[in-house]
Amino acid sequence: MYNRVVDNKKSMDSKKRPCSRWIKPFWYTYISVVMFVILLLFVVIPLGWLGFMPSFRDLEHPDTNLATEVYSCDGELLGKYYVENRSMTEFRDLSPALTDALMATEDVRFYQHSGVDTRALSRVVFGVLTFQHKGGGSTITQQLAKNLFPRGEMNNKLKMVITKLKEWVVAAKLERQYSKHEILAMYLNTVDFGNNSMGIKSAAATYFGKKPKNLSIEESALLVGILKAPTKYSPRRNPQAATNRRNTVIKQMEKYNYLTSNAADSIAQKPIDLSKFTVQSHTHGIATYFREYLRQFLSDWCAKNPKPDGSHYDIYKDGLKIYTTIDARMQKHAEDAVREHVCSYLQPLFFEHWRGRENAPFFQLSKEETDRILTTAMRRSDRYEKMRDAGCSEEEIRAVFNTKVKMKILTWNRGMIDTVMTPMDSIRYIKSFLQCGLMAMETRTGRVKAYVGGCDYNYFQYDHVKLSRRQVGSTFKPYVYTVAMMHGNYDPCTMVPNVPVTFELPNQPAWTPKNSSDYKEGQMLPLREALAQSLNQVSAYLMKQFGPQSVVQLVHNMGMTSDIPAVPAICLGACELSLYEQVGAINCFPNQGVYVEPIFITTIHDKEGNVIYSFIPKTNEAIDQTTAFKTVRLMEGVVDFGTSARLRGQYKFAFPLAGKTGTTDNQSDGWFVGYTPVLTCGVWVGCEDRAAHFRSTALGQGARTAMPVFALFLQKCYSDPNLPYLKIIEKKGDGYQFPLPDGYTGSPSGCNEKKETRQSIDFD
Repeated sequence: MYNRVVDNKKSMDSKKRPCSRWIKPFWYTYISVVMFVILLLFVVIPLGWLGFMPSFRDLEHPDTNLATEVYSCDGELLGKYYVENRSMTEFRDLSPALTDALMATEDVRFYQHSGVDTRALSRVVFGVLTFQHKGGGSTITQQLAKNLFPRGEMNNKLKMVITKLKEWVVAAKLERQYSKHEILAMYLNTVDFGNNSMGIKSAAATYFGKKPKNLSIEESALLVGILKAPTKYSPRRNPQAATNRRNTVIKQMEKYNYLTSNAADSIAQKPIDLSKFTVQSHTHGIATYFREYLRQFLSDWCAKNPKPDGSHYDIYKDGLKIYTTIDARMQKHAEDAVREHVCSYLQPLFFEHWRGRENAPFFQLSKEETDRILTTAMRRSDRYEKMRDAGCSEEEIRAVFNTKVKMKILTWNRGMIDTVMTPMDSIRYIKSFLQCGLMAMETRTGRVKAYVGGCDYNYFQYDHVKLSRRQVGSTFKPYVYTVAMMHGNYDPCTMVPNVPVTFELPNQPAWTPKNSSDYKEGQMLPLREALAQSLNQVSAYLMKQFGPQSVVQLVHNMGMTSDIPAVPAICLGACELSLYEQVGAINCFPNQGVYVEPIFITTIHDKEGNVIYSFIPKTNEAIDQTTAFKTVRLMEGVVDFGTSARLRGQYKFAFPLAGKTGTTDNQSDGWFVGYTPVLTCGVWVGCEDRAAHFRSTALGQGARTAMPVFALFLQKCYSDPNLPYLKIIEKKGDGYQFPLPDGYTGSPSGCNEKKETRQSIDFD
């Protein structure tokens, strides 16, 4: 019995000895590794023997591409310019659920370590030595170090080890340089959430249309879950995988007591809601035409305004903040007005108007002229370019363009639809689309509040506010009348003859403008009535007296920069101007004769929030206050009883309002420019090709095409309780009436007490 016991003891000792033999070597190895790591951390790496190490200055100013953000005057983010769609957010602007989800999933002891979690690291080392490696040991701070200073290619294990050691050092430096809250925010600003969303601010806007501070628990868990593999766990591409990963994050939050079991179970049952998912791109959102104009403007501004160190700002990388004058609410009203009238009403009417017409939509053109237009458009198309690059002959290309194929075409009411037609017919179809430009500005400040360059930037990218110049028609007549009141002692009540006037032109046939109707033909009538009815003969009568040069000089003083020919025909608007010029110039009248340059930006800030540039509009006194006041009274007549009387009748506008319609030859261009005491707005409507237009004045005149867009826009703005215009009407306070000139004691109508009658003059 004794021997058996002794034998058993020996047997037990023999079983323990093999394990005991590994204890000392293990500790020797562990201590050696630790000492080696310490040597690298505190001797080798600080001396720079293993390559680049970021300094404290590098940590304070990491080289991160930041998107430039464009804001409306009411604080809405309009869009961004970027290489990486990344914007910065501070900790105070983060949802607590977001940081809880992040720590529960990535680094639950975040607040207990100083950059490197030794407990997690020991677990990793032990797992490697025992071949039971599960999970990583990187802290949030270490991951931030990796994001700020990317590793590059890892060619071998030694380089990987050295890189990891560097990241430990950087993590320790980050912990010394920044608070825990700052590190959390920096980390969330640097990570990729997929769908072109770099950083939490972009991700919250892309997936949920929210700011980071407004994210719910389930939304926060989804975004944190995406970080593991943005493509694999994309809620758009792989909704089930994204849901499972989100619920894993929720379980982690439950495990570490960020959520109760009941709350976790309830939240995990919720479906993923991506109803507000929005691709963060240049062609989406509001004010797309404006943002494209602004992009070009800012690129030019950056080239002319260097940084203090002589380098130039980069709108795609420097994280500038652009504060614009655009009001997001008014911009939306403007875009809605264009869609409502031009896209939903005028466009179907235009298609129906041309249905069955062989040469549609070109009016009074020969087949050769039409073919020339279509051929030019064909040669500008992508299809033509690809076929030519492939070596196809002109005959082969034309054959393809005249062969029916399956394709998608644009419709405003149903989007892109499938159809069968020839590519040449599709060009003719696109030529049939009406376009529209709208710009509105504050009368006193010059701040542009709404800017619509076309119907849809996704399909038509030509800007009809700044770039397009079209004949302006009768909207030019108020300037002719203004010259008469400046230099000829005219006023709104001055009687003028409505008779034909002939201009003898050198080396050209004599020109005698005619009215579009026989309204009071041959009679004397007040200047106000003549403008209200847009009588061509009266405009010609005034031009004959004062000459085209005086009108050209006036409009240049009023901010127009286009080349305007000093010829008699400009009395009927035979000159090409941009909508931007038109609105800026017409604004002189309600602004008491002062031209104020329309501006789009108030300030530019750098990524630190410092103001680096402020914009102040240029101003000059273009005309005297009394003349401006008289012109306002003239243009009020257009609205009260003239070509724009529908504004009072159909749209029931009771507030002070003045304006002028304009229609060019063959109805190629429809215009309306108008203003209240506080807001000036201009609208143009037409096809991109001037040969395409309505066949009748009844349908194509500015009063039918452009004026309703103006009316709908004002209607929406003046009925919006979040805008100041409704309050102005209700209180009849400042800005309700057009101001009288300083020291003015004359008639409120702008007329002299003694009416002066102008008789017909023999000009021969």
